[in-house]
Amino acid sequence: MNAVLDRLRRTTDTIIGADDLRERLESGRPLRIKYGVDCTAPDLHLGHAVNLWMMRQLQDLGHTVVFLLGDLTTRVGDPTGRSETRPVLTPEQIEANATSFLNQVSLVLRTDPAVFEVRRNSEWYDAMPVAELLSLFAQVTQAQLMSRDMFRDRVAAGREIAVHELVYPVLQGYDSFAMRSDLTVVGSDQLFNEQLGRHFQQRLGAPPQVVITTTITPGIDGRAKQSKSLNNYIGLTDTPQDKFGKLMSIPDELVESYARVYTELPLDMVDALGAAAAAGGVQARDAKLRLAAAVVTRYHGAGTAKTALDAFRWTFSNRAQPADLPEVAIAPDVHTALDLLRTIHPNTSNSELRRLIRQGAVAINSTRVEDPAQAVPLDTELVVKSGSRTWHRVRRD
Repeated sequence: MNAVLDRLRRTTDTIIGADDLRERLESGRPLRIKYGVDCTAPDLHLGHAVNLWMMRQLQDLGHTVVFLLGDLTTRVGDPTGRSETRPVLTPEQIEANATSFLNQVSLVLRTDPAVFEVRRNSEWYDAMPVAELLSLFAQVTQAQLMSRDMFRDRVAAGREIAVHELVYPVLQGYDSFAMRSDLTVVGSDQLFNEQLGRHFQQRLGAPPQVVITTTITPGIDGRAKQSKSLNNYIGLTDTPQDKFGKLMSIPDELVESYARVYTELPLDMVDALGAAAAAGGVQARDAKLRLAAAVVTRYHGAGTAKTALDAFRWTFSNRAQPADLPEVAIAPDVHTALDLLRTIHPNTSNSELRRLIRQGAVAINSTRVEDPAQAVPLDTELVVKSGSRTWHRVRRD
C-alpha cells in the first residue's frame, strides 16, 4: 500500500481526504475514479497526461476510471480561467469533440470495460425535474460561489457573470454524487468545483470523494503552463520525433521537474539528471537526451525512442534534413504559403499557422517564408519545414 501511495505522491500537489484514500485502498474494494471533461475541442498534452498516468496506475490495480463526458455542462460552458463567457457549441460539435477525447485518453488509459466506464451527465440532468434542480441550488450559497477568485476578479474588473456560469460549479459538483465518485484527480484550477462535489456527497448522505490535485509544470518555454494558444506544449498526439525535439528545446532548469513528473525514471536518476542539467554544456545536453528518450519510451516504446534519438542526432547534430520525409499531396489551387500549411496541418488553426510564419519557423525549399500570402513555387516537388522539427515532402497532384 505504501508503494502505491508513494507512486501517487510523486506527481501530487495536494490530497483532500488523505486518510480516506488510504482506507479505501486498503479495503480491497475497486474504487470509482471520476475523470470529468467538458466536450470542448481537446488537445491533450503532457500536462494533462500527469492525471491520466496516475489514473492508469490505479487501473492496473483493478480500480475503475469513470470517464464522464460533460455533454450537458458543455452546453453551459465552464467559466474556469476565463474572463468572458464561453461560446456555446452545437450538439454536432459536442459529439465530435467527445469522440476525439476518447481517442486521445486511450493513448494512456486502459479502455477495457473491466476498468473503464463512460458516462454522460445528460443522463441525470435531462431527466431531473426543475424542482429537484432548484433543491440543489438551495444547498449552495452565493457567498460560497463568490469566494472563488475567478468570479471576484470579474466583478472587480466590471465584467458580467451570467447566471449559468455561476451554477456551473454546482452542476459539476453534483456529478460526483450522481456517479458515486470515490476519487477524482484534477488540476488545481478544478479544486473549487470538486470541493463542491464533496459538499453535495456529504449533504446527500454519501461518502465524500477524495480529491487529488497534481503537479503543474511550466511549458517548454519555461514560463506559463502548457497551452496550445502559447504554442509551448507537447501534445499527446505529437509524433515521437516532435516530442523528442520539443523536449530537447526546454530550458536546462526544467529537466529535473520534467523527469520527475513526465517519466517513471527512478528518483535517484531524476536527481542525477537535474544535477547534470545544472552543470550546463554537454552534461545538460545529455540529460535532455535521456529525458526525451524516457518520455518517448513511455508513449511509443523503447524501439521508437531509439529511432527518434538517432534521427535527432543526425538531423540536429549534423544540421541535416531528415532522409525519410512524410509526403503530402497538394491540389493545383494551393497558391499561398498559408494554403500550403493548411494542407500539411489540417487540424491546426489559421492563427497558429500564421504565428509559425511570423516566428520565422517556416521554409520552402530552404527559403524562409515571411508572409502568409507569399506565393508557393510551382515546382512539382517541394520540401517544407514548419517548425524546428517538422519536415514534409510536398508533391503537386
